[in-house]
Amino acid sequence: MKLFVANPIYDSVFKYLIEDERIAKILLSALLKKEVLKVEPRPHEYSNITRNNISMFRIDFGATVREADGSERLVLIELQKTWLETETLRFRQYLSTQYSSKANIVEDSQDKHALPMVAVYLLGHKVEDINVPVIYVNHNIYDYNGNLVETKHPSPFVGSLTHECIIVQIPLLHGRINNRLEKVLSIFDQSNICSIDHHVIEVNENSYADDHDMQYIVRRLQSAIANPHTRKEMNIEDEFFKAIEDRDTTLMAREKRIQEQDKQLREQEGQLREQEGQLREQNQQLREQEGQLREQNQQLREQEGQLREQEGQLREQNQQLREQEGQLREQNQQIKEQDRMLRAMITMMLESGTTIEEVARKTGLTPANIHSMLNN
Repeated sequence: MKLFVANPIYDSVFKYLIEDERIAKILLSALLKKEVLKVEPRPHEYSNITRNNISMFRIDFGATVREADGSERLVLIELQKTWLETETLRFRQYLSTQYSSKANIVEDSQDKHALPMVAVYLLGHKVEDINVPVIYVNHNIYDYNGNLVETKHPSPFVGSLTHECIIVQIPLLHGRINNRLEKVLSIFDQSNICSIDHHVIEVNENSYADDHDMQYIVRRLQSAIANPHTRKEMNIEDEFFKAIEDRDTTLMAREKRIQEQDKQLREQEGQLREQEGQLREQNQQLREQEGQLREQNQQLREQEGQLREQEGQLREQNQQLREQEGQLREQNQQIKEQDRMLRAMITMMLESGTTIEEVARKTGLTPANIHSMLNN
């Protein structure tokens, strides 16, 4: 048969549930996997739901547990429950408060030491990619080589400085009931939430027919749903967490915009750095081109000087040629004058009766040369 009970994910319902000592012992026994003989709430155990800066419920217990060897031990239980994403810093702050509290120091016949502590977290969300509903974090003692150090009895000194941790991921329960703990935690399974009222969980009474402890928890949750004050507090929580979610949504949207702007700025900075690199490269190329132009200009000036020098040499050579040409004309003129005078002398000699042979002998010319000169 289906029963409708209050949803213990709400702080007000969980507080109402856990205030019952029997239920507290049932839950802690299942979580610790040890028999809890006695539970005693510690001072300042409850964070009020009207808070505006805390998104979780917490309660501290002093629990007397029976160990496997039959001995009894007092353990400090730090139990915290949250709907929203884990705020690690706030969890650490709560733990630091317990570590520094003198109320958690006990005396024995030998020494003072702190109560061993177990931190229990009931989370309304998943922890990264860990896909098991319940996580146990235990601290062991190892030597330098990584070998486990065995002791007959727990060390109060070591236990005072470290603590164990149990993490329950409520979204991963999904109807799993494979052991005692999962059976106890099944009342938190949000896959059984009522479709028309999320304040209510549907449970199958037959699942707990042979378990008096679970029947007791179900009856307690039935009385919670019938309690007007509890209903009112659940509505207050809805309003509170709605405001938290709206604020977080606004903050996330603003953070997303800031991240996008930061990304754009980084991209622009990258583009500017790339452009600066290109400009530096272009400037370097321009400087190299300027150097090449200066070198080319220097070569051109040198070539111009060489051309001017060659031009001067040509002018000088032309001048020399003109002088030589003048000398040649003058020599030709002299030769012509000498030829004229020689022809005149030969003509006079021939007219005076001198023979050509005598003329040739006196002038050193041949008769043929004399005939040639006279005929030209």
